[in-house]
Amino acid sequence: MLGWMRKQRVVVDESVAQNVTSSLAQLYTQKLRPLEEYTKFQEYHSPLLDHAHFTSRPMVLLIGQYSTGKTTFLEYLAEKQFPGCRIGPEPTTDGFMVLEHNEIDALIPGNALVVDPSRPYAGLSRFGVNFLNKFQGSSTNAEVLKYVTLIDTPGILSGSKQSSRGYDFIGVLQWFAERVDRIILLFDAHKLDISDELSRAIRSLKGNDDKIRIILNKADTVNTQQLMRVYGALLWYLAKVFDTPEVVRVYTGSFWNQALKIDDNRKLFEMEKADLFRDLQGLPRNYAVRHLNDLVKRARLAMVHAYILAALKAEWGAFSGDKKKKELLHKLPDIYQHIEREHNISAGDFPNMEEMRAKLAERDFKAIPKFRKELVDSVNFMLSHDIPPLMQRINEEEFKAAGTNEIRGGVFGGEEGSLDPFTEDFGVGMARGAGESTWVVEEEKTKWDQQFDSLGPVDDKLDGRKVKPHFLLSKLPNSTLGKIWKLSDLDKDGCLDRDEFALAMHLTYNVAVKGEPLGNTLPEHLIPPSKRLPSKPADKSAEQHENGDGVHDDE
Repeated sequence: MLGWMRKQRVVVDESVAQNVTSSLAQLYTQKLRPLEEYTKFQEYHSPLLDHAHFTSRPMVLLIGQYSTGKTTFLEYLAEKQFPGCRIGPEPTTDGFMVLEHNEIDALIPGNALVVDPSRPYAGLSRFGVNFLNKFQGSSTNAEVLKYVTLIDTPGILSGSKQSSRGYDFIGVLQWFAERVDRIILLFDAHKLDISDELSRAIRSLKGNDDKIRIILNKADTVNTQQLMRVYGALLWYLAKVFDTPEVVRVYTGSFWNQALKIDDNRKLFEMEKADLFRDLQGLPRNYAVRHLNDLVKRARLAMVHAYILAALKAEWGAFSGDKKKKELLHKLPDIYQHIEREHNISAGDFPNMEEMRAKLAERDFKAIPKFRKELVDSVNFMLSHDIPPLMQRINEEEFKAAGTNEIRGGVFGGEEGSLDPFTEDFGVGMARGAGESTWVVEEEKTKWDQQFDSLGPVDDKLDGRKVKPHFLLSKLPNSTLGKIWKLSDLDKDGCLDRDEFALAMHLTYNVAVKGEPLGNTLPEHLIPPSKRLPSKPADKSAEQHENGDGVHDDE
């Protein structure tokens, strides 16, 4: 387990997030949904939302080709096998599987999942019986699943040999992508083969770029030189598919609990793994923000949708026919530009023009509803007056509960335990010397004492004027040196005594110069023994009872 996840006992308090999401659900039902229903928003863009959408746990979606380690990664996160788990070099996962928490291990058919009002999967029923036969839930008693729901997807065959699945695979991915909190794309460092279907799958995630994280898995199967080449090739490919100048974040490593085949990059893998897990661990803390952000994006799209229909309705006459319909569809770019200018709406809030044109081509323009300004104004009021206070509430409560809303269990750790020597930062930087019986600074105390004496102390102390030139020899920035001074001047008298000076030199050359971060407070093991508070004496009566020396009433 990753002991760095267990530095403090975490008690998850989801009341704030639940209160915010309940408010969002109410706003959606009262203000946004009426506009969506009136304009048939769900027939053009995305199904209507139900209450379970706002009350479900954060969700993580895994996508990748066969044998990239998706199911192994899920098992690694939960630190246990789960019902329906099949792992092998051949294609094993051939359907969508939702991994949820329950005291009893069980498999749940897809048809049961979509009709359960407590689960947010009702919208998947529109993909038909062929999909539902390939959709199931797996419940197991894993602590990590109390905080997050994990979703496995069918493996994608390499090259262009993927045959038809019998349902809209890309459509299902899009449905999940709109609702999950993280999308993890896995690639195999040993066989980086990008299939046609995988390219289509990645392109279907457009608009959810902020949720996507890339894992270059099985990186221990190649040496350092090969890994550099594979990493570069992956970035080149991703830049083409995502069509964006921003660099996609790629986490490199071996994400399972087996021994590394080539351990040349062990430290890199551990750092990458820690970064990824830190990102995932914060999902419960951020899921209220995600719901709020998604609702705002949906509301803007609904307003634009209403304006587009209103523009088409305004030009559609009583005797208009197919010729007029084709003319309006051809003029759609002009309609977009007119709405953008008139209502001061960003181009990014508009639906994809070709997809919108295809949807409109299937519609009867006579059935387009009239524009109802009061419905649009209600949504506009929600965005300008109802949403900002909720955002403020989230910010305030997150500040109060910092570090308490995080994933626990599985690979993320559980109860606080003894000092773990296999944590990322054990024995490094500020953590060096933790758990040892001697003060770590004593290792070089003789050298620091000699430097202290050479600076001409007065009453066995050095003031800032004498110490500053010596500190500047480290070539560290003044801000860093100032922090070291504050951490070392334990009695806050504006001077450093012999032990404080030795501590300052240790922080300078054994921590800061080596690029390790300085904390805001000094760990207890770095405090000089001469300045530590005496430990409280043990309770005498308790001690007697422990030794069996106490007097009992019944004797």
